[in-house]
Amino acid sequence: MTSDDERAVREAVVAWDLAMVGNDASAIGTFMAEDWVIVGTDGSVSDRARFLALVASGDLQHDVMETHDMRVRVYGETAVTVARGVSGGHYRGHPFLLDERVSGVFVQQEGAWRCVLTHLSLLARGES
Repeated sequence: MTSDDERAVREAVVAWDLAMVGNDASAIGTFMAEDWVIVGTDGSVSDRARFLALVASGDLQHDVMETHDMRVRVYGETAVTVARGVSGGHYRGHPFLLDERVSGVFVQQEGAWRCVLTHLSLLARGES
């Protein structure tokens, strides 16, 4: 059985994927807490402002953002997600298509679930 909070987190992730493919920095930002950080597949750490600036400038564009096999655990006003993701598009003119393990930490802020941490790890092609 799925709790209302779990369902809301899942819905937020689906909507965030759509915003990413829309390449709309403002819409993407609504799913992130102000202090959001991302750990990239190479171990780099970046913040919300830098990520959204890359999208706004067109340096980072997505035409694919899919979340599969997502597990959600809710702990009060915090939720943890683990999923398999497919991310594709262009970064500074170079195409990319990645299969990733995506972990996220979400918190309830102002009545919405917002992500505070995204962690990405590369998956070998075909790995689930």
